[in-house]
Amino acid sequence: MGLNDPQWGKGNNGGPPDLEELLRKINQKVTALFGGKGTGGTTPSGTPMKNFGGGLGLIAGIIALIWVGSGFYIVDASQRGVVLRFGKQVETTEAGPRWHLPFPVETVEIVNLSQVRTVEVGYRDNVKNKVIKEALMLTDDENIIDIQFAVQYFLSDPGAYLFNNRMPDENVRQAAETAIREVVGKNKMDYVLYEGREQVAAAATKLIQEILDRYKSGILISKLTMQNAQPPEQVQAAFDDAVKAGQDRERQKNEGQSYANDVVPRASGAAARLIQESQGYKQSVIANAEGDASRFKQILVEYEKAPAVTRERMYLDMMQQVMGNISKVMVDQKNGNSLLYLPLDKLVESTRAGAAPADTVVTTAPTAPVTSQSSDNNAAQRARDSLLSRDREAR
Repeated sequence: MGLNDPQWGKGNNGGPPDLEELLRKINQKVTALFGGKGTGGTTPSGTPMKNFGGGLGLIAGIIALIWVGSGFYIVDASQRGVVLRFGKQVETTEAGPRWHLPFPVETVEIVNLSQVRTVEVGYRDNVKNKVIKEALMLTDDENIIDIQFAVQYFLSDPGAYLFNNRMPDENVRQAAETAIREVVGKNKMDYVLYEGREQVAAAATKLIQEILDRYKSGILISKLTMQNAQPPEQVQAAFDDAVKAGQDRERQKNEGQSYANDVVPRASGAAARLIQESQGYKQSVIANAEGDASRFKQILVEYEKAPAVTRERMYLDMMQQVMGNISKVMVDQKNGNSLLYLPLDKLVESTRAGAAPADTVVTTAPTAPVTSQSSDNNAAQRARDSLLSRDREAR
């Protein structure tokens, strides 16, 4: 039988008992439990007032227990509880079972501190779904670039997060957009797009955190991730051509530098070698000149003592120097017809080597006489006389 049935509670048809009857029985049991006695008034239905009041007290006690029990709550390890008394923060509770004055005196807000929240700037959900108003930015060299990035953050102060932020995600998005525009506006386009992307992200992260700290937002920035950074689509082709031209310029500069690094050291080495050779030649010429001058002075002293012997010695030295480098041998056989066999090739080699032969064997035919010492002396005397006559004619 439904509760809206008009016959509900009437008669003994298996429905619920009458409410007054139920209260009376409960009152009787409570009275018997506490040993209550005495008489009192009755309700209009004939129920004693004493019994009726006891039932209401029991109900009030149950309600009070339920109300008190509603103040228990549990805070997880990654959460913090913010207790509000009539809307004002009174404490922040740590992890574990906790209790606060039930509603409407106090309420509690559970805040998850370990949850990483993400805010997207320049796009939504997908980099292809761009938000042009947020993505286009102006660089220091007056170029426009298209940037999409994501900011991850978590909470450091649950109280500040609840009371100092109306829309936390929007606050983070606006702070991130402001910071990235400031950083990009202080750098050139090539630096932002290529070699300086990490530095730009780090500087923007630091600036976002400073802005949020000034707002006392209770938000801690974890990471800024650059999803995309490129020129606007309208000028992408022209920008690619400019990039290729810049790369060609750098390549040619590198090739020229490598060629210079190869040629300059070799030229420097050759110049140093020539300078050293010239210095050596200079020292050699000076030393030879000084040696020749010293030798001439010594010869002059000896010449003054014995002119004839000195001239003959000088003549022999000169002839030895001149004849020592030629391969011809002159044999004087004017006074005889003897046939001599001389090892000319070996004599020439020994002379060029600078080592005089220890023993020179002169082999003649069995019937040919050996050249006498007198013929050699005569030849030497004739050579000296010829040289002296040439000196007199020159004088």
